[in-house]
Amino acid sequence: MSAIVSPGAPVPARTATAQDYSALAAYVRESGLLRRRYVYYWTRLVAVVLAFASIWVAVVLVGNSWWQLAVAAGFAVVLTQIAFLGHDSAHRQIFNSGSWNDWTSRILAGGFVGLSHTWWRNKHNRHHGKPNQVGEDPDIAPGVVVWTQDALETRSGWRAWFGRHQGWFFFPLLTLEGLSLHVSSVRLLVTKGAVPHRWVEAPIVITRLAVYVGLLFWLLPPSKALAFIGVQMALFGILLGGSFAPNHKGMPIVPAGLKVDFLRRQVLTSRNIKGGVAVDFMMGGLNYQVEHHLFPSMPRPNLRHVQPVVRDYCEQKGVTYTEVGFFRSYKIVVDYLNRVGLADRAAFDCPVAAQYGR
Repeated sequence: MSAIVSPGAPVPARTATAQDYSALAAYVRESGLLRRRYVYYWTRLVAVVLAFASIWVAVVLVGNSWWQLAVAAGFAVVLTQIAFLGHDSAHRQIFNSGSWNDWTSRILAGGFVGLSHTWWRNKHNRHHGKPNQVGEDPDIAPGVVVWTQDALETRSGWRAWFGRHQGWFFFPLLTLEGLSLHVSSVRLLVTKGAVPHRWVEAPIVITRLAVYVGLLFWLLPPSKALAFIGVQMALFGILLGGSFAPNHKGMPIVPAGLKVDFLRRQVLTSRNIKGGVAVDFMMGGLNYQVEHHLFPSMPRPNLRHVQPVVRDYCEQKGVTYTEVGFFRSYKIVVDYLNRVGLADRAAFDCPVAAQYGR
């Protein structure tokens, strides 16, 4: 069995039990922090719809000008904020009704951003269930980038070369993340297999993408339309992918089959990002990743209020609570990817795996 990949987290106690999380959850429920925040979310929903419409007004007003690239950058910011709200709704953070949450997420993701709610929810729920666990978490499944030395050792040729240098390609690859999300969404909706609400979701997603491209080529010369799409997609990928990557990458990787109690599984594999209001906005509240993983249905604005409670509780239980600065978090990710490529096994050794039975 491979050891957990860790940047140096201390060994959790062998006596960990499920009751550790239950006690924390009971306290949080009694605190009222799980109650819906309707004013906050309705304000956000109205604001992003108006911002979305304003972008298209700007496209028309700016016309045949390279200033359209600034509009494209603004569009990427707006789409990222809409995607964050779709994420919140998929986690049942906005409404009490599961149906209202699902359809809100479906409309936001499909109609405004052009992503499949079903694809995202299935992938993201698997991640939340067993974060950073080999064979379970799709976010660390081998792809263009590999997250474990074992995965790298299966590669040869140019793919092996790329894996050995992958840390240096992290930020360039983020520019392709937006395109990758769209491709994955469409692929799910047009391939065989059972997909809930396929015949509603597929027309929404495909029509949104077609109308987006069609409008740009109708309103702008081909060169500027292509440049607009390129800038928007690249920045959208950086903003959205960059809001998820530093939350888990470089944190302990759990071997396949290893059983860890819920509190430690979620806390030890998650990293919070410090930075204040600006980081809260740019990361859509995902900078409170520890709290989000412990209480995924908690409304986003309440995460900062529960953070001191969670941090103090983890300290009492001897569970490492990780929080770093914004720029430091990306350095950790790049360094981790480089260590995987360089096969620096000494940096990976961690006795956590030995503390738990299978």
